[in-house]
Amino acid sequence: MIASLQYISQAPKTGTHIDGIEAVLQAGGKWIQLRIKHQAEAEILPFAKAAQALCQSYGAKLIINDYPHLAKAVNSYGVHLGLQDMPVPEARKIIGKHQIIGGTANTFEHIRQRVAEGADYVGLGPFRFTRTKENLSPIVGLEGYQQLMEKVKKAGISIPIIAIGGIEAADIPAILETGIYGIALSAALTNQTQTAAVLEEISSKFSIHSI
Repeated sequence: MIASLQYISQAPKTGTHIDGIEAVLQAGGKWIQLRIKHQAEAEILPFAKAAQALCQSYGAKLIINDYPHLAKAVNSYGVHLGLQDMPVPEARKIIGKHQIIGGTANTFEHIRQRVAEGADYVGLGPFRFTRTKENLSPIVGLEGYQQLMEKVKKAGISIPIIAIGGIEAADIPAILETGIYGIALSAALTNQTQTAAVLEEISSKFSIHSI
């Protein structure tokens, strides 16, 4: 089961990615993606181990961004691959069948590509400009989601599609109305003084979705 509300890790102003992840887990988050860029796998491994231990203790699922070998090493729930990362079929050979693979998309052609590759879900975006991602793909925006989800429906594509990229709580109802499966958040859940209250408010917007 792919969660309809996902957290993409971000280091808070004071602390590490693990601190950010723990705050979201304590608030009730159940799907965490560890996303650490510009570091070697060996440097990320301790974070992956710590994140996996935390997620297991809270009954949550961990996705490792970019690194299939790390996902296999810590036995995470799966791996997420960007458009410039390792191809899905190659990653599948590394992690096997029991872990899932998510793939980034920016266009309808990318969505079809991810389906053909055998991805388990698609992260579609960015919704708006976000500083958490370098080499940002063209902004999709609300109108873009509407158009893309129409194409997805007409094509009979049923893969879960997650909106991502600069999304704030106020954006969620309109995005969900496009038929999107779920939402991934990063900054909206990081550096919050009342993370539980914020997550509860966000979760309430998913009344017809499984959180």
